[in-house]
Amino acid sequence: MFTAFEHTGIASPDHKKLAQWYVEVFGFAIVYQSAGATFVKAPNGSMIEIIAAEGDRVELAMKQPGLRHLALAVDDFDADLARIRAAGVKFLSEPVDAKGNQVVFFTDPEGNILHLIQRATPLP
Repeated sequence: MFTAFEHTGIASPDHKKLAQWYVEVFGFAIVYQSAGATFVKAPNGSMIEIIAAEGDRVELAMKQPGLRHLALAVDDFDADLARIRAAGVKFLSEPVDAKGNQVVFFTDPEGNILHLIQRATPLP
């Protein structure tokens, strides 16, 4: 039986540097590192594998086909928003409160799209 997504992969020109950013900004932990990849783990166990990139980055728009963002669940939206503001992230939108769900889109230092989300009611 399939139980979950174990990790998501991001290709980076400097996987160690980008992994360290995820540690510093979000409090993730580095759980594995090799010459070609670094795994960072969130407190709930979800992981990102940051692999050594090959070639140049291709800029993609938010709604082009394919994976477009990673959503980071938070339990204190305002505090975590303040923390990422202090880290100097580039915001793609202003925070929005829609039906009690708080959301804001931003990028990591390499332009990967992320967003914070705090849901009023978890999805079923």
